[in-house]
Amino acid sequence: MIANSGKSHLLVSPFQNKSIKIKGSEILASNSEHLLGVTIDSNLTFEEHINSLCKKANQKLHALSRVANYMSMDKRRILLNTFITSQFNYCPLVWMSCNRTLNHKVNKIHERALRIVYNNYKSSFLELLQIDNSFTIHQRNIQYLAIEIYKAIRELSPIIMKEIFTFEDNSVYNLRHGIHIKRANVKTTNFGVESITNIGAKNWDIIPKEIKESKSLSIFKSKIKKWVPENCPCRICKTYLSGIGYI
Repeated sequence: MIANSGKSHLLVSPFQNKSIKIKGSEILASNSEHLLGVTIDSNLTFEEHINSLCKKANQKLHALSRVANYMSMDKRRILLNTFITSQFNYCPLVWMSCNRTLNHKVNKIHERALRIVYNNYKSSFLELLQIDNSFTIHQRNIQYLAIEIYKAIRELSPIIMKEIFTFEDNSVYNLRHGIHIKRANVKTTNFGVESITNIGAKNWDIIPKEIKESKSLSIFKSKIKKWVPENCPCRICKTYLSGIGYI
């Protein structure tokens, strides 16, 4: 493909005043760029993107709070799913490995929305999720990740996904003994510990065998959306102790 200077952007980490030239046109480096609906920052924290999602969800939440008293619970729940939690449905695998602070911000919006829907200001967030028969946004993203892995295994996804999820020799063709995803030798967050390749491989291992062996994508989706991703190895799900770290 021939590079188009008018559609080219440069992100440098850490941000520096650098530039490149394409056919005589200078492309200056920037802190972040908006690409196909996702704001990508130079450090790949996705903080700007998630803050934007939270801002939009908050606006819808304020609107819901103003009309909640005039609506039934079922209608409030429809608005919750249609206008608030849906804000986090677009390309979640890109930004799902955000830091705990951003994840907490998303959870607080979700919690406030559930309190308004069920007019419940006493129960904990976990209890509200059980009443709603739903999951946190992060748990839902883990389910989406599992679906993408299943599609890659069954060759139902684009070819590029084979570069993200690669499988051990013959494992795809030997389903009885389980499918194993190759893991890169990564040791730090900056070099892939929180990538979907690494987290996806670890989460695939903890999914029950009867779900992974589903005969079709529709059956797998039905089962995985009821599965609670306990013991997820990512830093968001791990317990953090001050002075000790993640355990």
